[in-house]
Amino acid sequence: PFLTVDATYFKVRENGRVISKAFMIAYGTNRHGHREILGFDAYPNESIPAWTDFLKRLKNRGLSGLLMITSDAHEGILSAIEKTFPSVPWQRCQFHFSRNITDKAPKKYQAGLRTELQEMFNCRKLADARKIRDDILKEYQDVAESAMTCLEEGFEEAMTVMVLPDGLRKYYRTSNQIERLNRELKRRSKAIGVFPNEESILRLMGSVLLEHHDTLVTGRAVFSENAFNDLLKSDVPGKLLIIAEEQRQLRAA
Repeated sequence: PFLTVDATYFKVRENGRVISKAFMIAYGTNRHGHREILGFDAYPNESIPAWTDFLKRLKNRGLSGLLMITSDAHEGILSAIEKTFPSVPWQRCQFHFSRNITDKAPKKYQAGLRTELQEMFNCRKLADARKIRDDILKEYQDVAESAMTCLEEGFEEAMTVMVLPDGLRKYYRTSNQIERLNRELKRRSKAIGVFPNEESILRLMGSVLLEHHDTLVTGRAVFSENAFNDLLKSDVPGKLLIIAEEQRQLRAA
């Protein structure tokens, strides 16, 4: 029911040149609460066609019943979600969102702003988070205008996760699980440097992901199947559908 996507880059030799290839990863949680690697593939870049093809392949293989998709705000991902899973709401990674905001602020304000944003993200109620957002906007509007524009425009999409029960929010509010996995892939690839071809990326990095997948599916579940069934019977799925429709309308405007 939950999907997180992200990409990292590896250098590969192609036609006598060294180029970078986007290595895309889909990381999900099934209805039994176990996390797993759902797919991976290499593409020339993170374009809209590339991400759309990646998500369509997942869908064609049977990926369905999604409640939420978490990622950073890459335009290729957002367009691919809209084309492939239009009724699934998007959760903007709060880690990347916070960094997007603070990077636009003068350096002397970044540490304090980062702390206040974290306080906002940690609120248990959306109304409380909105109040802190408004306080931040007032405090920094004159000294970090572009950062506040970023906060104001992206806030709601970064708070989709607030619809979920408290205990689930921490798992799906960021794409950090893939970020950690990407760091491990980079560490494993250091000994290789430049891959001889695209197939070697899929073979070698794929083996690392399959190893990680086996660890995940035998590990502790994020939630029980009974808890998930209770979630489906609640008003959460309906609220998520409404958010998905609102997001579609905003992008079309």
